[in-house]
Amino acid sequence: MGTSVQVTPLSGVYNENPLSYLVSIDGFNFLIDCGWNDHFDPSLLQPLSKVASKIDAVLLSYGDMLHLGALPFAMKQFGLNAPVFSTEPVYRLGLLTMYDQSFSRKAVSEFDLFSLDDIDSAFQNFTRLTYSQNHHLSGKGEGIVIAPHVAGHLLGGTVWKITKDGEDVVYAVDFNHRKERHLNGTVLESFYRPAVLITDAYNALNSQPSRQQRDKQFLETILKTLEGGGNVLLPVDSAGRVLELLLILEQFWGQRFLNYPIFFLSYVSSSTIDYIKSFLEWMSDSIAKSFETSRDNAFLMKHVTLLISKDELDNASTGPKVVLASVASLEAGFSHDIFAEWAADVKNLVLFTERGQFGTLARMLQADPPPKAVKMTMSRRVPLVGDELIAYEEEQKRLKREEELKASLIKEEESKVSHGPDNNLSDPMVIDSGNTHSPLDVVGSRGSGHRDILIDGFVPPSTSVAPMFPFYENSLEWDEFGEVINPDDYVVQDEDMDQAAMHVGGDIDGKLDEGSASLILDTKPSKVVSNELTVQVKCSLIYMDYEGRSDGRSIKSILTHVAPLKLVMVHGSAEATEHLKQHFLNIKNVQVYAPQIEETIDVTSDLCAYKVQLSEKLMSNVLFKKLGDYEVAWVDAEVGKTENGMLSLLPISSPAPPHKSVLVGDLKMADFKQFLASKGVQVEFAGGALRCGEYVTLRKVGNPSQKGGTSGTQQIIIEGPLCEDYYKIREYLYSQFYLL
Repeated sequence: MGTSVQVTPLSGVYNENPLSYLVSIDGFNFLIDCGWNDHFDPSLLQPLSKVASKIDAVLLSYGDMLHLGALPFAMKQFGLNAPVFSTEPVYRLGLLTMYDQSFSRKAVSEFDLFSLDDIDSAFQNFTRLTYSQNHHLSGKGEGIVIAPHVAGHLLGGTVWKITKDGEDVVYAVDFNHRKERHLNGTVLESFYRPAVLITDAYNALNSQPSRQQRDKQFLETILKTLEGGGNVLLPVDSAGRVLELLLILEQFWGQRFLNYPIFFLSYVSSSTIDYIKSFLEWMSDSIAKSFETSRDNAFLMKHVTLLISKDELDNASTGPKVVLASVASLEAGFSHDIFAEWAADVKNLVLFTERGQFGTLARMLQADPPPKAVKMTMSRRVPLVGDELIAYEEEQKRLKREEELKASLIKEEESKVSHGPDNNLSDPMVIDSGNTHSPLDVVGSRGSGHRDILIDGFVPPSTSVAPMFPFYENSLEWDEFGEVINPDDYVVQDEDMDQAAMHVGGDIDGKLDEGSASLILDTKPSKVVSNELTVQVKCSLIYMDYEGRSDGRSIKSILTHVAPLKLVMVHGSAEATEHLKQHFLNIKNVQVYAPQIEETIDVTSDLCAYKVQLSEKLMSNVLFKKLGDYEVAWVDAEVGKTENGMLSLLPISSPAPPHKSVLVGDLKMADFKQFLASKGVQVEFAGGALRCGEYVTLRKVGNPSQKGGTSGTQQIIIEGPLCEDYYKIREYLYSQFYLL
């Protein structure tokens, strides 16, 4: 029987709710993603609360709210205490996202679902991996290997591959095959025939225009609004898709020499950009290459001003401007307040670049037709004054007295437990309450003496004249160069550096953003004042898809190419999920599942897998040949059993039967062209084939990305007359492979 695999959705199936899934592999429980939405509705997390204590490891695919937003709350309230795995950008930018959400909420409400300390505590459990890094689990997860791969969509975005006994379970949601300005496309197409593929249907019904057409429309719309004297508001996330938008605007402003100001406004904007500047190796090949050749960092932001408070924006120039403000849903944050101010002006534009979360103000404004007016709650935090301040101070004093009284009672109880109900007056270390000597009384034949002292937990030796704490001399080792030191005492551990760097709103040099610091350090008593108002929506409302996800046509093509044995559909509207499910039900050799919330499906492989041991007698006669990073050999053996009952491969008792020769290797035509040129052969590409000399042509046939199966086998064909050049080229070709 194959590796046992069960999948249980905890959130995010047949709807657009946050993503969270329990995947059990041979009894080892993975929580893949731990998302929450901008409503912070605890009822969405009820399925997670039931299994949180059983989680053995957490895998995070992206650093936004929908994929990791519930992590601090789950660790604080549900007892989730498992190691968390992600890439470095997901860790860093996810931390900043949670900070920004916390600041945005606390600025306008008594938000208490999680604190900044809870966020820091949750992010202490992270293990950061690089792309394609195989991480072998230990203990209960012995034999399981996890590896993150490029997913696109967001910086550090991950397609997770979990391998056990040669079978792959792949988790790939929200991936993007398109190469963007700051991101490469996903590598999902490089996988072939995984045992299980878990993917989403979020974009299954959507189609997208070309990148050039979309960018042209995006920039022309913004420029038209600015030239008409209006402002442009882009509600964005804290540290995700906003990066692509910043690059588009930065490049366009530089090419057109525009003077309209661009502002990126969030509580962590400067910290986000500081971190981004150091993540170039995680970005697109063009950005990495540009930095390597000219040291040009794409995120220096010459035309974008970073702001961390609304006051800074209010004090800026009054002319037309572009503002990218968090939060994207308009439920809170700077974008919420700016929309309330700008919505009534017909010259202004609110440009949405992602679909608003269900039930949010952004989603409401994206309706067709949009509402003409919306009710909004405007809240702000104001300091307490007058009677309210006096009442608050009195309440704090009362609470402080209660805490002091409680602490003294606890101390008294501990003292009673320590000494028992009756004091042992014979104990020389216990003060005699009947002793009426003054503290200054000194007795003794030598003109000095001591008084009784209370020292808990210490009994002086019987030979001592007076109570004295033990003294141990620290013996040091010396050599001809001086004192011998231990180098480990001076090594700064990685986790210590992470804790030093992991602070609220801090940039990469360990500084606090002014706005973030003021929220933390401002301990003045305050309250939240709210009022309801009706906002007339007269500004323009436009949605353009900059979500960075593959569209429906591309999803179908990629998944067909990957050809999983079993396909599990999650996250997407009911209509989109059913559409994608029906599409793949019509394809042979694919089993399709679309489970409901808390419905456990068994997707264990139907293949039979066996573990065999290679006997020493067999291995001693095998000749290996080095092939790149591997060693390969042809083995003829028969299956037997060891003394403990394990299957073992043993040398065959009769002569080995003949077998067809096998050429092992992966030839790239471009590399072979250079090889032939180095041998003095006239070679060039013509019509997709490699023309060698005057008569011989080499061409590849078949799908180069398929692995296995007759229809996907790739072959190299040599065409030409049987002449000296033909045999010479064939010999060169054979030299590029290992013959088994």
